[in-house]
Amino acid sequence: MSLDDLNREQKRSLKRMGALNDQGMPTRAQPQARRNDGRVGPAQYLREVRDEMRKVAWPKWPEVRRMSIIVFVTVVLYTAYVGGLDSLFGVLSGWLYD
Repeated sequence: MSLDDLNREQKRSLKRMGALNDQGMPTRAQPQARRNDGRVGPAQYLREVRDEMRKVAWPKWPEVRRMSIIVFVTVVLYTAYVGGLDSLFGVLSGWLYD
């Protein structure tokens, strides 16, 4: 792929990233070493997690109960459906192999 294949927006983006110089020619940049600047210690991490968890809109008990009932009923129905299909195919295959 040559520079002629790139559109104007792609060239501008490459120039902002430093991959192209002012004349539009590729520059050879040294790979940047990984820096440890963004890391924090375990205590700071736990403080940030606690602060973020305080922002969460936790559901109230009636909503939790209602959603739990919906999940339970759905699981029971799908289990019965799959169990019924399993029994049906077991009977059909029993007729086939007898």
